[in-house]
Amino acid sequence: MDQVLFWLALKHIPGLGNKTALELIEHFERPEAIFGARPEELKGTGLKERVIAEIKKGSWEKAALEEKQRAEREGVSILPFDHPNYSSFLKEIYNPPLLLYVKGKIENLNLVSIAIVGTRRASFYGINMATKLSMELAERGINVVSGLARGIDTAAHKGALKARGKTVAVLGCGVDVIYPPENKSVYESILKNGGSIVSEFPLGTPPLAKNFPLRNRIISGLCLGVVVVEAALRSGSLITARLALEQGREVFAVPGPANNPYSHGTHYLIKQGAKLVETASDILEELPISSPVKLSLFNRASQAPSKTPKNKVNGQIKNTEDPLTERILSFLQTPKHLDEIILHLNQLEETKQTTSAAISAKLTMLEIQGLITQLPGKRYVRADY
Repeated sequence: MDQVLFWLALKHIPGLGNKTALELIEHFERPEAIFGARPEELKGTGLKERVIAEIKKGSWEKAALEEKQRAEREGVSILPFDHPNYSSFLKEIYNPPLLLYVKGKIENLNLVSIAIVGTRRASFYGINMATKLSMELAERGINVVSGLARGIDTAAHKGALKARGKTVAVLGCGVDVIYPPENKSVYESILKNGGSIVSEFPLGTPPLAKNFPLRNRIISGLCLGVVVVEAALRSGSLITARLALEQGREVFAVPGPANNPYSHGTHYLIKQGAKLVETASDILEELPISSPVKLSLFNRASQAPSKTPKNKVNGQIKNTEDPLTERILSFLQTPKHLDEIILHLNQLEETKQTTSAAISAKLTMLEIQGLITQLPGKRYVRADY
């Protein structure tokens, strides 16, 4: 039986949530092992009797097969948690999606990305700022992530498209459901220009209100940082900013007119320590990446890992002489867990002030450059190991 079917099957077990499914995967290592386990083994994981009965009943097989066939007909890729193109950043968040449905390029999920989010009731100023920032980021090779909603999200996607850059839309519905409907042309332009439409919700899922907070954790989880452009004090954009902080991402905010209620949210973030943003340079100078950046350098699928660490990628000289890179490469002579790496670097004088998010981002960059390799279980080692 196809591996993807077992992953899909986990989503069709009544009473089995995303977090519990991931815990079962961690326990049994492979999804098919869950369905082959004895009832007493499943009970030992803490599963309720009714959930165990559903697993053993086997009614999930037909539903999983129908969903896989529908995805194939509609040109939708299904990326389980263990898929090589499943975002390495997204794997690190709390309760990551069990699997992702993707229309368009699956490679975009591992590009260096920044999210731009904000109110649906955007002002002319807000639209202009979101468009300007996304164009500037896209021109520098940064993938722009947003939620395809009205207002700021739409402007963010359009700005990236104008700059002929990549953009990813994360939906709170199925990837085959265009919401809002007036964004059909934006949806189609994203796909036509090499972007991606992403969701954790099965095909045909309507845009229910309860889905959007879940969607927001994916927007921030895919990115190095989140930029908020116009938001009320109580808004989904501030939820995304909070999630970004919890995930160890950078948070940025664009100031606005004091008399605009949709400036209150961004001003609140700035007062709480978010970086004030006027141009893309304000964002890039806070992140552990070079500027300008070429998308080709950060596309995992376009490069085979190097057998020997080099300081060249696609002919470009890459600076590997910064203290953080040097210490990481020196430490990874043998495989080390992410927690070991962070602890080690925080004990060194040259790198002890480095945040966990910056270290994770640097590891991702070094892996993309072919200097290190990620192993199962959040372990890393030099590529010449």
